[in-house]
Amino acid sequence: MDEFLMKAVDLAKQNVDEGGHPFGAVLVKEGTIISEGVNELHVKHDASGHAEMLAVRRAQMELETDDLSECVMYASGEPCPMCFAVMQYAGIQKVYFAETSEEAARVGLSKGKEIYEDLQRSKELRTFRMEHHPLSGETAMERFYNKR
Repeated sequence: MDEFLMKAVDLAKQNVDEGGHPFGAVLVKEGTIISEGVNELHVKHDASGHAEMLAVRRAQMELETDDLSECVMYASGEPCPMCFAVMQYAGIQKVYFAETSEEAARVGLSKGKEIYEDLQRSKELRTFRMEHHPLSGETAMERFYNKR
């Protein structure tokens, strides 16, 4: 395990040296690295360009599957809520990380921690507000259900 976690941390350090944030990820299946990622926000200006997200995308494309349930994620930092969710959607069952979201917040990278905290609040008290506006007529969910 330490070998893969150290690889994720090394990727994160290299990313810092190249002007990025300190996040790296390694996705492993049966003891073999199948994909890697580093935070690419500084390069691609893509809010979803997180290390874990990119490692998942690359693995799914390489393996031509949505199911990564046989994989383990190793991340330099505690995955943010977005990456947490995408790993669950992909079926990943285990994640190891080297540094916590609290440690990230101490160096000015607090967004993940803030979102986790916001999600603990009731919908009415969250800082990020979403509003439900149902429309009349057939919904996309109904169409999906009826086509099954």
